[in-house]
Amino acid sequence: MEILVEDLFGMQREDQDYDDLYESLLQLFLNPINLNKTNPEELQSIFILSPAQINSFFQHRSHFGRILSLYELQAIPEFDLETIYKILPFVVLDETEGKQGPLLDRIKESKDAYLILRANRVLETRRGYTPPDTLANGRLSSRYLGDPNNLYVRFRIQQSRDFSLGFTMDKDPGEQFTWDPETKRYGFNFFSYHFTVYNQGRWKAISLGDFQMQTGQGLVFGAGFATGKGGETITTVRRSTIGIRPYTSALEFGFFRGVAASYQAGPISITLLASNAPRHGNVQVLSDSLERDEAIITSLQTSGLHRTATEIRYKNQIREKNLGANIHFQNNAKNLQLGFNSLLTQFSQPFVRRPQPYNQFEFHGQENQIHSLYFAYNFQNYFFFGESAVSQSRGQGHIFGMMSSLHPKLSLSLLWRSFDRDFHTFYGNAFSEGTRPINERGIYLGLNFKPNRKYNWAFYYDQFTFPWLRFRTYAPSQGYEWLSRFTYSPSRKILLFAQIREESKGRNISEYPRFQSSYILDQGKRWNYVFNLDYSLSQNWSIKSRVMGSSFDFGGKVTRGFAISQDLNVDYQKWRLSSRLAFFDTDDFDNRQFLYERNVLWLFSIPSLHGQGLRYYILGQYRINPKLEIWARFSRTQYTDRNQIGSGLQLIQGNRITEAVIQMRYKFNR
Repeated sequence: MEILVEDLFGMQREDQDYDDLYESLLQLFLNPINLNKTNPEELQSIFILSPAQINSFFQHRSHFGRILSLYELQAIPEFDLETIYKILPFVVLDETEGKQGPLLDRIKESKDAYLILRANRVLETRRGYTPPDTLANGRLSSRYLGDPNNLYVRFRIQQSRDFSLGFTMDKDPGEQFTWDPETKRYGFNFFSYHFTVYNQGRWKAISLGDFQMQTGQGLVFGAGFATGKGGETITTVRRSTIGIRPYTSALEFGFFRGVAASYQAGPISITLLASNAPRHGNVQVLSDSLERDEAIITSLQTSGLHRTATEIRYKNQIREKNLGANIHFQNNAKNLQLGFNSLLTQFSQPFVRRPQPYNQFEFHGQENQIHSLYFAYNFQNYFFFGESAVSQSRGQGHIFGMMSSLHPKLSLSLLWRSFDRDFHTFYGNAFSEGTRPINERGIYLGLNFKPNRKYNWAFYYDQFTFPWLRFRTYAPSQGYEWLSRFTYSPSRKILLFAQIREESKGRNISEYPRFQSSYILDQGKRWNYVFNLDYSLSQNWSIKSRVMGSSFDFGGKVTRGFAISQDLNVDYQKWRLSSRLAFFDTDDFDNRQFLYERNVLWLFSIPSLHGQGLRYYILGQYRINPKLEIWARFSRTQYTDRNQIGSGLQLIQGNRITEAVIQMRYKFNR
């Protein structure tokens, strides 16, 4: 799992929501694909197999019949041991898969039923937890109302391709654990729940509670696992149509709450959804010349934090209603897909933004509609795909791409996208350079060359433009990005790779001799270098060594940074221990270093390191018995260039920040 995460999240970005991606990856892990019942679309969704490998798998299954053993994968042309090891966590050969007995009995007897309890906190005291100060006007300064503990509860009962039910509860640091209906707080600050059943006759899926949708290329419904640019340069450019999936994350946005159902009628499936979900935001009341009051939304809050009186006022101030539909066609050969998406979104109050030059084409009003057509076609070793959408503003979004195995040793991917500056999609998650598919044009080229089992070279180049202004970029701009990774793995014990990446992107010049204008841009050029070695010392012991560095050239000034880390991991019977020691030294925030870290199950960690100092952590996992498992983690970042960490209410007086995590998982029916 760690190696796959490194491939997919090969170059971390500060604007990427990795918690949701990691959640989706674990969902794939917990719902493995039955190789004897799968189709090309489903196999592609795990982003591991190339078009040639997928095509070769179905040719093998068509010629020899169902797969009898996972060892049989070694006999399939195009499959190598490295690929097989990667997909094993996500596939099964369960020929007994299916419904046995009443649903209630299957729920009671499910072997995949568990309860997770987790608590974590920063041990140092932040300013937000200190006594308030008295201001000049006699009022007290703002402080967090709750304690610094983060509490998390997760309950889940599921059976792959049969049913899933559960709930997730979360209290963030600084939030009160209180029962206050007036402020819509009921113990835990966030509560998510779902009940989903699959394959009930012609009903492919029926979901109640919280859920997400992924269809087409993510212009309308883009939830789920979609990584974009990274160390895997071929398979991640295309989204798969997986339809309805339960929402189980603790993130407080980006999901529907209501009911959804998918009905199969021959080659056509029809999905309908209805949602009425609370949203956090700033709602203000304006009075017009006739002394009439009107409530408007000035901003949406996606942090999910409700620690102060102001943040509590934002909680659930908005209702967001959604009505959606998807019609999906797949031919009998399962190599052609056509589909239609439609989504109507209505807010409880009109959205009126504070006018700024860069956001004048952003969504405003109370209602948005978006509709799209998409297709996917598999011809031999070629995968063609695309989607075109139009929103109520008449802004358009388009994506067209291709993946191909030009040769058994060489794969290619191409993708072109175009998003108008007034293209509005609230649940889109399409391939893009920005965090949202809006105000962007671009073309992407990916290559992967694997001459033999030991060597692999991955490369991509992405050219993009932003036709209109963006935040901190107050003029049309353009840029490019490329990455090259060379991997050498002489055996299963050794994995070595070297990676280099360059990114060029325009942004405002904040300082200019004798004159200052926010509309003068310069190209900021960033270089990143990574050298990594994974080595299995024995069956139980392994190490990981990494050296990474960066430079940033902007406004005629070049700054640099680097980080060196060493991991030591051990797996012994019921124990699993992971540890790391890392040193870092960067000139500024633009050279911050991102290091993926192992953490407790369902918790994802990519700290951003900048300044000077060291970071270390130790993670322990112990399986007490088949039912009970515990984790404990201690991590600390210690700086040598400062005596304060953070700012505002997050300020820590001192040069170190320490976090402790403890988690328990209890498995029922084991």
